[in-house]
Amino acid sequence: MSALLEQALALYAALPAAERFHVHARAASAPLLAVASRTPSGTVADIGCGHGLLSALLALADPRRTVRGVDPDPRKVAWARRALAGLPNVKLAEGTVEETFATETAGDFDAAVVCDVLYLLPEAKWPDFLRTVHGLLKPGGRFLLKEVEGDGSWKHRKALLQEWVMVSLLGRTKASGGMALKPRAEMTRLLKDAGFGVLEVVDLGRGYTTPHVLYVAEAWLP
Repeated sequence: MSALLEQALALYAALPAAERFHVHARAASAPLLAVASRTPSGTVADIGCGHGLLSALLALADPRRTVRGVDPDPRKVAWARRALAGLPNVKLAEGTVEETFATETAGDFDAAVVCDVLYLLPEAKWPDFLRTVHGLLKPGGRFLLKEVEGDGSWKHRKALLQEWVMVSLLGRTKASGGMALKPRAEMTRLLKDAGFGVLEVVDLGRGYTTPHVLYVAEAWLP
């Protein structure tokens, strides 16, 4: 485990065991360090921040960053605020990205990160969601979208089962009627349609039982 990840996880030491377990499981199952390492400095929106682990990694890795996290789950936001209270460059809000950022901070962000969020939304809402993220960014701003690839593999099927357990059985993840995984060609097309230039598609599934893919994109002028 890297020193940065250990430092971030230590922030959650005072939380109840169930919340600590969830955060540690997230750290072990998702390549958050790879996402953080590709995120530029400046003002960063962490959309769907959950317990705030990626926000913590971003803030600790670069004190010059200002991280603004948002999540619709009030329980997770409350735990995240408690854990990250000592990080002055992190601000967390409860709500959707449309409610929290889209109007007051349009064009203010240098970067936005979205990790394992899009698939929880109904597919019909994906284009508008991506355009909303585009509207948050400065021209040339960086968008890092980490999703699970719908490649038809056993890892794909295992990921869907795992998320069904977390969303429907245990209620640990808040969904809005989604649970769809798409191949990278379709995701790339959706990003381009939303006004992004796709700079890089990174396979991050090696060493994991989930087919993680990171899309690194840039906000082009409308």
